[in-house]
Formats: sequence, C-alpha cells, structure tokens
Amino acid sequence: EVQLVESGGGLVQPGGSLRLSCAASGFTFSSYAMTWVRQAPGQGLEWVSAIDSGGGSTIYAASVKGRFTISRDNAKNTLYLQMNSLKPEDTAVYYCAKRSGPTTGWSDDYRGQGTQVTVSS
Repeated sequence: EVQLVESGGGLVQPGGSLRLSCAASGFTFSSYAMTWVRQAPGQGLEWVSAIDSGGGSTIYAASVKGRFTISRDNAKNTLYLQMNSLKPEDTAVYYCAKRSGPTTGWSDDYRGQGTQVTVSS
C-alpha cells in the first residue's frame, strides 16, 4: 500500500523559512518522480514543484521559483521542500504526491494527507 506522510508544517512569520518532509513507503521510491502541490483556503489545488526519480531534474511554479527548493533522499525514502522568504500567499495545505513514472512529465497517482503551512505575523 502506497503511503505518503507529510510533516514540518506550522505557523511562520512572513520572510521566514520552513522545511517540509514527506516519508514514502509501499513502493520503490527511487523509481518515481515526486511532486508538491498546495491548496489555499477556498481555492483549488496548485502545483508547486516536481523532481525526477534520481533528483537530477527539478521544476517549479513561477510563484515559488527562487524561494522554494525541492529535493529527495532516495536512501531514506523521503521527499523535501525547503521554503524560504515565505509570504502570506503561501498559506495553504501542502501535499506530496507520487508520479506514475520516473520523470516529471507523468501524472500524479497518489497523494498524502497534507500538512498545514500558515504565514502570518
């Protein structure tokens, strides 16, 4: 059974940083691309970032490029999202998702339960 468990969310002031983690199990983590998506209150899902199975290729939404960094540790079956220079508009529930193939162009097929990030003074 595929399981994705996010952690690391919380309340942070504007300009602050957080690092999200996603612990994966139930599949061969190193064989699949992974993504982060988010959902702000009252809004739909927004794709944030993706990384290929080996970690050598990453892509970002324009809204987070230069502030967020996606990475993975295949030895630990863990996906990360380092978020710097956080803004109030980054407030959302953040989900990690597994892609159905090794590169970032594949679609998502599983998603975790999410972790809340709130950016507020």
